[in-house]
Order: sequence, then structure tokens, then C-alpha cells
Amino acid sequence: MKSFTLSLIGLVSALFLLNSCTKDKCSQTITYTKYVPQYMSYDELRSSVKSMPAQSLKNPGKIYLMGNYIFVNEVDKGIHVINNSNPSSPQPISFIQIPGNIDISAKGNVLYADSYVDLLALDISNPSNVTVLKRVEDALPQRRLTSGASIDPQKGVVTFYKDEVVTEEINKDCQIGGGYWGGGPIWMEGDVVNVSSGNMVPSVFTAAPQTGVAGSLARFALNNNTLYVVDDNNLRVFDVSTPANPSANGTAYIGRNIETIFPYNNHLFIGSTNGMFIYNISNPTAPAYVSTYIHGTACDPVVVDGDYAYVTLRSGTPCNTSLNQLEVVDIKTLSNPVLKHTVQMKNPHGLGKWGDVLYVCDGNAGLKVMDAQNPETIPANPVVQVGSINATDVIPFNNRLLMIGTDGLYQYDISNPMQVSYLSRIAVEK
Repeated sequence: MKSFTLSLIGLVSALFLLNSCTKDKCSQTITYTKYVPQYMSYDELRSSVKSMPAQSLKNPGKIYLMGNYIFVNEVDKGIHVINNSNPSSPQPISFIQIPGNIDISAKGNVLYADSYVDLLALDISNPSNVTVLKRVEDALPQRRLTSGASIDPQKGVVTFYKDEVVTEEINKDCQIGGGYWGGGPIWMEGDVVNVSSGNMVPSVFTAAPQTGVAGSLARFALNNNTLYVVDDNNLRVFDVSTPANPSANGTAYIGRNIETIFPYNNHLFIGSTNGMFIYNISNPTAPAYVSTYIHGTACDPVVVDGDYAYVTLRSGTPCNTSLNQLEVVDIKTLSNPVLKHTVQMKNPHGLGKWGDVLYVCDGNAGLKVMDAQNPETIPANPVVQVGSINATDVIPFNNRLLMIGTDGLYQYDISNPMQVSYLSRIAVEK
């Protein structure tokens, strides 16, 4: 028996050593996709802003109305300036080159715009020759694709991500089944963000002569002497009491996947992929949390009028959901928002309200004109549907409707809010 015991111990030891040795020598060749951030230097970023001759729309984003001018964002490139004195024949007059621009807001003759990580204040008193009044450097975060993205801010600002296919040999445990790499991972190092907007002026609110009107997908919102900016996680506050000299005035964490912001009656209604956050701004520099309305995971612009908030939820990247609907939320008690009505849609984006009418951009299904006299019983069938367009956002204001889509900027007469009468279009260059 003694001899058997010693032999068994020796055999186990030998197998252990053999297995260890085998692990040390085991390797596997893997191939995976790696998203590598591409950088623009800070010097290039901060020396590239300039006025240029008018250019064609190619990839339009946010829209902003200011007096007789329309400002249309060209995603990550700059801003188209359009003279809209005659809505039936709008005239592009210049283009402001701004690397990394997505959002716009204005006060008087000062236009605020993001430029990747910086906030700009621009003199637009002469829209054909815009100049930089101030640049608030590093006022905004770098863009990321995942929370664990690897970015080196010393290299500059991330402008896009390049796919690289990498093949390499790795050492791994030679165990049966459950290999770590499986079919090969995708490494994401950085961020590509489709940013959106939310600062419409509803029918009961008249914009002051010195302020502009934004679409419902905005991330910038002006309220008197304060500019509010949301990024993916935070609400950032800027003092613009001296319009030409904006200054950072605090940052508050809101939550994850923040998308849009809408100011109404001393409150901010902030849309995220998971819900709507309500903040009181009676003290403009210290927004106070009021409540949260939770909805299913979806892209989420918000507009508010009276006792109701109107929220569109849509499927598609980066929202990862199958929800496509309009939700009507009772906000009579701001501390307790309650869902009252749901209307199924195709793929709703931006929206706006004028009088008793709700205008909803339903993606490829076009613009839908909804009867909202009774918000809690909005019919599923629109009063009017303008098809053959891909609608993304609207601004209803002073009996006109501006609508931006992937194929251009449209204008309609809505003197009769239940109808839309075509006025003009500036088409996207194919």
C-alpha cells in the first residue's frame, strides 16, 4: 500500500508539471477589429474658424432660427448662414467653418457654437464675415464610443475612428472549450457620437427679440443670462450675462446617455435614452433636481407646452431598442410626471408644437401633423402626412414651419396650423 501511494503522488505531480508546461507553450493566432482614434491638433482646431462663401448642404444637422436668418449645422464642419427675409426664396450667404461643430445657440449678435472640446462665442453682426469673440477652451469633454474608451488628450481632439484589422499571436491556457477570444473581439478605442438638439419655443412662449429658436434635438439651451449645455453625462452652466464673454459656471452630473435639453417656465427638461429629467432653474446657476420620468431605452427628444411634455422614442443606433412611439406625459405635478397617452410611430425624431397642433418628424415616414387639442387622446392617424422626405427636426414659429431632413431644409406656411403649405426647399447636394 505504501508503494502504491507514493506512485500515485508521483503520477499526479508528473501530470501537473506536464499540464503547466503545456500551458506555457500554448498559443493562438487571433484576428480582431480595433477602432483607433484619429486626432486633430489643438493648434489646427483653434486656427481653423473662418467665414467662407456659401456652400451646398451635404450632411445637415441642427437648425436654429434668429430673426431673418437661419443657421444650419453641417455636421462636424461648420454652420450655413441663410438669409430668410423671403421664406419662399431663402438665400445662403456664407458658411462658417468650425471643426467639430454640432450645436448652435444665439443671444443678440453673438452666436454660441461647440468646436469639439471648445465653446465659441462668435460675432454675427455681419453674417457674411463672422469673427471669434472668445473661445472657452476645454469647456466640453472629448467624444467617446464606450465608457472605457482609450483617448490621449495630449495628442489633440478625437475627430473620428479608423477601423484597423489586427492579427496577432497570443499565449493562452490550453483548456477544452470556453476560450476567452471565442470568434474574436471588437476593440473600441474612442467615440463616434451622433449628437442631437432640444430647445423649441412652444406656442405659449414668445421668444424675446434678442434670442433665437432651436429645434427639439438641441443640446444647447439659453435662458436669460445663462447658457445650458448637456453632454453625455453632465449639465454644464455658462454665464452669458456679457454675451461676448461666456464663462464656465459649474457642472452637474445628470446620468448616462443624455441627449437633449428643453427650457420651459424656469425648468429644464432633459432627455436621455432612459428617461426625462426635470430641473428647476429658479436659481439659474444652481439647477435643482425635481424628478425623473422613466421610459424604455430609446433615443429621446422632448418638447413641453402647458401641462404636458411630448416625448418621441425611436429605435436605431445608438439607442438599441425596438420602441417607436410618441408619449404624452402629464407634468401638472412636476415632482410626479405621469404617462397619459402613447401613439405608435414609424421612427420618430424631432418634434414641435404650435397652438393645438403637434408636428412630428417620423424619419422616412415624413412629417406628421397631429391634432393635439386633447393631448391625452391624440389620434394615431395624422391630420396631414408629408411623405417622400426623411424628416429629422422642426421649428414651428410665427406661422412658419422650418423642417430639416437628410435631403434638405424645407419651409412651410402654417397660418392654418392643421395644414402645411409648401414655401421652399434648399436641397442637399447629392
